Amino acid sequence: MKEIEIEKIVRSKRKTIALEVTDRATLIVKAPYFVSNNAIYEVIEKHKSWISKRIAISKTIEKPSSKEFVSGESFLYLGRTYRLFIVYAQKEPFKFDNAFYLREDMQPLARDIFINWYRNAARKFISERVNYYSSLSGIKYDKVKITSAMKRWGSCSRNGDLSFTYRLVMAPIFVIDYVVVHELCHIIEHNHSKAFWRHVKVILPDYKDARKWLMEKGQTLVI
Repeated sequence: MKEIEIEKIVRSKRKTIALEVTDRATLIVKAPYFVSNNAIYEVIEKHKSWISKRIAISKTIEKPSSKEFVSGESFLYLGRTYRLFIVYAQKEPFKFDNAFYLREDMQPLARDIFINWYRNAARKFISERVNYYSSLSGIKYDKVKITSAMKRWGSCSRNGDLSFTYRLVMAPIFVIDYVVVHELCHIIEHNHSKAFWRHVKVILPDYKDARKWLMEKGQTLVI
């Protein structure tokens, strides 16, 4: 295992082994308590090619710097960039109209204001996409939740609750649709088996393009 640096192995009550390549180009392994280290190493060896590719991509991606919330700065929404303008004569503290407009006295609260705006935008837009693909596929879900997750784009609970990070609404629509379909398909397949990917492909034949986009550019979806 000298070729791949394992940052840590996290054990829990989970039932399967999960491999996560970090933005530091290291590997985090999530495993059940009952699985031996040898079994973990066998899984890593089996997926060595995939892990190596993810690590190589992580090393080449330029890590985005934190936002300063100043005039002229760019912010992503549905895959497009929009400028921020700090204004002085504006009734609303914050608004979006083909650009972001933040009143000058609200600048100290800019990060919280943006996060709240993205959460509301995500709740509206992603819920619409979930409804659309639920009707299209016939897969029923319980409810949609918007989270502040930094490591996961989405998740599906055993009772059919779907969760998505607000950061997802920064991505292009075809990428959002992929994550939505991905989590919907977990309602019928709680794994990443061949059967699961067949379900995804039936609904989104070009889903691999979105997976590739997230792999290469997902780290840019931050504020």
